[in-house]
Amino acid sequence: MLPYALKGAVDSQFYFINTLSRSQDADTKLIRKTNLEILRKNTLDTINRLKKEIADINQANSSSVATTKSLRDSVSTLEGDLRVERDRTDSISFLGIDFQKSSYHTMVWALIFVFAIAFIASFFAFKKSKIDTVEHKKTVEELQEELQAFKKKSMEKEQLLKRQLLDEQLKRNS
Repeated sequence: MLPYALKGAVDSQFYFINTLSRSQDADTKLIRKTNLEILRKNTLDTINRLKKEIADINQANSSSVATTKSLRDSVSTLEGDLRVERDRTDSISFLGIDFQKSSYHTMVWALIFVFAIAFIASFFAFKKSKIDTVEHKKTVEELQEELQAFKKKSMEKEQLLKRQLLDEQLKRNS
């Protein structure tokens, strides 16, 4: 059974497998299939977890875009209603109380100010989310590139080891 040390980062797991492996000669190590299979499963789990994180980030970004769009639509609708009301009348009657035009303007601008603050706050939140998403995508791309390089290096090592093993078997058989 394999010790609990194969539960860390993929790099540390490879290091641990390397230390567990027996040396056949200066350049060759013998690795148990079970150890290699556990390492393969752990690597696949790490890849799947990273893919899930990417999907979660993309979903969060989509919801932020929709929220910002709905807030923009809401502000533009309210501004359109305000223009219609200004054109229709010079004074406004609310619950039977007539408001002067200056009071009405003060009240409307207060609402616009609140909506503008809400819009600006959501804009900066969206901008921050977008920056975070770009950074996360960049990090994921870098990680994927490292993983591809690592896979390539591992495949080359594996092929080299297979060739050496076959050479050794041919030497023994002849």
